Amino acid sequence: MASVCPLSYRYGSGEMRNLLSRENLLNKMVYVEKAVMRSLEEAGFAPRGCSEEVEKAGARVAVEDVDRMERETGHDTASLAILLAEHSGICGRYVHLGVTSNDVIDTAWALVLREALDLLLDRLAKVIAKIASLAREYRDLVCIGRTHGQHALPITLGFKFANYVYELARSYERIVEARKRLVRCKISGAVGTMAAWGEKGLIVQRTACRELGLEPHSITTQIAPRDGYAELVANLSILASQLDRLALEIRELARPEIGEVVIAPKMIGSSTMPHKNNPVVAERISGLSRILRGLAVSALENIVTMHERDLSNSSCERLLLPHTLLVADQMLIDTEKVLGSIRINREAIKRNLELLRGVIASECLMVKLVLKSGMPRHEAHRALSLLVRRSLDERRDFLEVFRESDLSSKLDSSDAYECFNYENYLGSYRELIDRALSYAENVLGKR
Repeated sequence: MASVCPLSYRYGSGEMRNLLSRENLLNKMVYVEKAVMRSLEEAGFAPRGCSEEVEKAGARVAVEDVDRMERETGHDTASLAILLAEHSGICGRYVHLGVTSNDVIDTAWALVLREALDLLLDRLAKVIAKIASLAREYRDLVCIGRTHGQHALPITLGFKFANYVYELARSYERIVEARKRLVRCKISGAVGTMAAWGEKGLIVQRTACRELGLEPHSITTQIAPRDGYAELVANLSILASQLDRLALEIRELARPEIGEVVIAPKMIGSSTMPHKNNPVVAERISGLSRILRGLAVSALENIVTMHERDLSNSSCERLLLPHTLLVADQMLIDTEKVLGSIRINREAIKRNLELLRGVIASECLMVKLVLKSGMPRHEAHRALSLLVRRSLDERRDFLEVFRESDLSSKLDSSDAYECFNYENYLGSYRELIDRALSYAENVLGKR
């Protein structure tokens, strides 16, 4: 039967799909059962060598076997435990002893997430590095800054890119911090008290966690606290929104009316219009971000369970975790692809910088009028607003309109001309770019 979900064939990398495959999750669950058996040996509950028997048994159990058994038992983890026990000889009596299902499930997912987050962080680091290189390359290329979709003040293209470096580095930092709380061992029994192991409960937990290379949760109910998953999905949703913002920026700058960015065509843009160069990959980033933001709501809902747990989170998480990771994976792949396909149109940048005939110099003139002539700021603002409207209405250069006005007598001509050399009105852009790049380098170096 053909797959229904596009995530199984269209979105996400082969590496991520393999990590999230049922086969890999089953292998991780067997690995956890083996670690628990090793801890039972250490605590004196099971004979030495039983952990190796569990490992051998796991090699004989396939997903289809678990599915077949589940049709009889109605419980997937119990089915795995039964199959392992049946293939472990005399050691089978100790398989899953004192362990609850979510000891195995939550800890297996911690192992999967450890690898999955490494993959996402590697991809994000490449994206940040690419944008940082663009920030350096175009550090001094003056372009128009826009607020509310309108021309605001001159900035540099490198300054624009550096803002994305900073924002994405903050997401990298959030994911790394969340991983410390999320990727943990949950071995504590039916309600979290380790009662089945008596006074040796902490020995069982400590040994199992050491075998798995994980730190334990300090305390749990029957399940690991779901705020960890919620934090991860929320952080990836923030990342998705940042990537969406970057994709939208590129899409807007690539519009023919603006044309400051050109997306190199590598495929059919339109099925009917040969001239179209649709930014389909950037648009896919924006579309997938909506899925991730929606998943954050489900992750937050899953924090709420009754008493020491109920099962309401389980079915949700079967969809939630794979979809979250695959969508984030595809978005990062697409972002790297988009960044590698763009080129900068310097002529369009220069054209747009002069599009409004110099009226973007009005703030600079206002500041000079206040500081050099003593004119009140609000009066200078009002007077310059009138000149701006005249310049635009009459389609005349703003400098010419300003020189004809009474305001020009309040400034030396050199002061006025200085405002129309936009490189003089970029503030501390160099230091700010350097600060953003240094922040990102520091964050990436801490992983």
